[in-house]
Amino acid sequence: MEAAQFTCLFLLFLLTCHRAQEVAEEVENSSDGPGAAQEPVWLPDVPAAMEYITAAEVAVIGFFQDLEIPAVPIFRSMVQKHQDVSFGISNDSEVLSHYSITGNSISLFRLVDNEQLDLEDEVIESIDATKLSHFIEINSLYLVTEYNPATVIGLFNSKIQIHLLLMMNKASPEYGESLHRYKRAARLFQGKILFILVDSGMKENGKVISFFKLKKSQLPALAIYQTVDDQWDTLPIAEVSVEDVQNFCDGFLQGKLLRETRESEEKTPKVEL
Repeated sequence: MEAAQFTCLFLLFLLTCHRAQEVAEEVENSSDGPGAAQEPVWLPDVPAAMEYITAAEVAVIGFFQDLEIPAVPIFRSMVQKHQDVSFGISNDSEVLSHYSITGNSISLFRLVDNEQLDLEDEVIESIDATKLSHFIEINSLYLVTEYNPATVIGLFNSKIQIHLLLMMNKASPEYGESLHRYKRAARLFQGKILFILVDSGMKENGKVISFFKLKKSQLPALAIYQTVDDQWDTLPIAEVSVEDVQNFCDGFLQGKLLRETRESEEKTPKVEL
């Protein structure tokens, strides 16, 4: 992955929801208007950096000892291109030390699995806009991440080895509310299961659907997959509910496979009375 070195950061900062909302509002209001050039948010000290990172599902932070190096304007140019990502920048020595940065680094922080992924000095020296954008694209995982050729790399490089897929057509009238409920359920399994959305309306996603032996007529459906041993299960659903998603995930974590139960019932011959 372009010589990137990944470092797991096992820090969970318990901040109040009120303060986290204030930080999010500061980010939202940092631009002067719709057409204004966007800039990374300046992080002057450790508390500001902690609050900013905690408030975002995905945050990319430029930790620079020297703000004059060529990587800095390249980093700044990413803000406009990746508008669903929060960007911050700092050259404060205490901030760098707090995040174990000894030189210059561009680091990506993910709420979903509490990861800190660092592009360090040797990579920073030769970084260009294409490489940096690729690094951000493949590693931006959210509470619900949409499946595509870029994110699949980040999904399988995550330390979380169980993935739940909602296979549903994004063009369906129920999509908006279904995604809202799916995201609510994702918070219940944060750090345990990665929640993924597969748009069944896209022809190229047909291979994912067929891998789980599902037909279009059975969608929407949930599929859960464990990357270590390829164990998997499926659940066709009429609608997405938090309770159904939770029960399906809990059952899989407990070793119960609905698929095996269904297959066993299908093989059992019916006895006529």
